[in-house]
Amino acid sequence: MDAERTREFVERTWRDEIVPALVDYIRIPAKSPHFDADWAANGHIDRAVELIAAWCAKRPLEGLELEVVRLDGRTPVIYMELPGEIDDTVLLYGHLDKQPEMTGWAEGLGPWEPVLRGDRLYGRGGADDGYAAFASLTALEALAREKTPHGRCVVLIEACEESGSYDLPAVIEHLRDRIGEPQLVVCLDSGCGNYDQLWSTTSLRGMVTGTLSVEILNEGVHSGDASGIVPSSFRILRSLLSRVEDQATGEVLLPECHVDIPPERVAQAAVAAGNLGAAVSGKFPFVEGSGPVGSDPAEQVLARTWRPALSVTGAGGLPALADAGNVLRPATKAALSLRLPPAADSARAAGALKAILEADPPYGARVNLDLDEPCDGWNAPRLAPWLEEVTEAASRTYFGRGAVYMGEGGSIPFMGMLGEEFPAAQFLITGVLGPGSNAHGPNEFLDVAMGIKLTCCVADVLAGHHRAHAR
Repeated sequence: MDAERTREFVERTWRDEIVPALVDYIRIPAKSPHFDADWAANGHIDRAVELIAAWCAKRPLEGLELEVVRLDGRTPVIYMELPGEIDDTVLLYGHLDKQPEMTGWAEGLGPWEPVLRGDRLYGRGGADDGYAAFASLTALEALAREKTPHGRCVVLIEACEESGSYDLPAVIEHLRDRIGEPQLVVCLDSGCGNYDQLWSTTSLRGMVTGTLSVEILNEGVHSGDASGIVPSSFRILRSLLSRVEDQATGEVLLPECHVDIPPERVAQAAVAAGNLGAAVSGKFPFVEGSGPVGSDPAEQVLARTWRPALSVTGAGGLPALADAGNVLRPATKAALSLRLPPAADSARAAGALKAILEADPPYGARVNLDLDEPCDGWNAPRLAPWLEEVTEAASRTYFGRGAVYMGEGGSIPFMGMLGEEFPAAQFLITGVLGPGSNAHGPNEFLDVAMGIKLTCCVADVLAGHHRAHAR
């Protein structure tokens, strides 16, 4: 491939066609089913599917087949298939469902109102991960224009990822014979440590989520009358969480949530930290005077990728500040998110969490942990020499710097599913979610220049897959 011609074509396509399509996509509040129980009736996911499918269907790729797969009661999946010069298969993956709005957007920005400032396209879902279908087909189109051979390519764009991909196993089973046996999986739903080189994700954390409920009264009572006699449901909940987490250090206390970190992942964390330095923690918007847990960048990388951590992501039973009266509330609820190391058994961790939180409740309070389906993490297989070589070369060609390998703290349920289904496959898990991009939070943005370079790298990797597997 001619790198300069490829770069020019990909950049022109991004700026003239992909960005305008993403602007329309961002305007669609296609929240994942977990956040929009009436998603089917509301039709926002279907609108996003139609927009992306229509764009893809118009691409000048000879032999491209596109189908919107709809199974009863399940979110749709865009399935695309493009024949190659060899039958060895590459599976490219992304999703189009979105996280909810979240508060705290800066003035002039909002989740459903796209704003382009320089090379940053603000709005919900552009970076996580609406660009994936557009980038995948643009990479294939770049190959076609250069007459560069590639393997058979399958593109899957789902609409349930932000809800844990619970619809996807049924769709994969439905499409099993058509997908075949991928030798390479390219996922564009991950992050990057900076915007200066290609980042490949080596692991993803698992997760246990649920709602912890503490009830002590049947109804609220005057706090002046009852406090000192009736224990606070909030204090009880706080004490229960201390069974799980050291409140001074944040260390998770359940042995079932810890694993031995593989030596190669420790070594990769050190290299990633060497590239990022203070930016490992510096990318986060700390208030003035505050700072991170620990100061060693390599340890911080491991803390967010290979160690468990507990977060309280929501609360119930607490009135808004303006509505808070002198009332001892009858109950408090907390939404818990327990991140797990990639190799941890999430079902075992979930059982341990439920057992320790519900055992011997203080003051005989009614305590219940209502768990969601636990999600295992994922640890990539050892990198094949051909993939390591082509990834490094692509990064140097389009970024001018070598590739870096690092785990991610989030979860992509599909990766664990694929790892079990296709144990011989190689994986390139990457994405545009770099410093400040703030997926799931306010002011989410997509760095367009990063998207352009990443698309070029994907094209090179697809060409390298063909070279490695052509007979």
